Amino acid sequence: MSTHSGTHGDAPLHYAADAPDIASVDLDPYLGECLVIDARGAKGAVAIDDLLTLDGAIRVLLRTFERFPHDGWDSSFTAIAPATIRWLAAQGVRLIGTDAPSLDPQESKTMEAHQAVLAADMRILEGLVLDEVPPGRYELIALPLKIAGGDAGLCRAILRELTHA
Repeated sequence: MSTHSGTHGDAPLHYAADAPDIASVDLDPYLGECLVIDARGAKGAVAIDDLLTLDGAIRVLLRTFERFPHDGWDSSFTAIAPATIRWLAAQGVRLIGTDAPSLDPQESKTMEAHQAVLAADMRILEGLVLDEVPPGRYELIALPLKIAGGDAGLCRAILRELTHA
């Protein structure tokens, strides 16, 4: 089974041969408060205009599917525009997550969105299932498997409602 099957965290090694593998990345970006944004209205790729105010969020998860395609591959998934990645990084975002199988369109050979993530030293979660998750703030727990030499790590991503005392 590929380490890119199901929900997974991409390692920088996935898009740069001299970058860290998944066993070497810091886990802090994968743990903590996150913002789930409903981006189902995006056309082609999630653009900056498709996002709400981030209000200081450093982990952003994007819902792009009406229903996650559990029974087959949907090659027309919604990617994330490289300009959007650069804007998120400028806002202080450290992790970008999506329910799509990739940040880049399926046909991409240049992986421009992934390259924007690399330039900003952000982390990626792909293949999230967000069908029953309303937009808002949650606690994210999504630890990629520590695989030496791995360009990704499978993970079980969990969102918990925030409790404020």
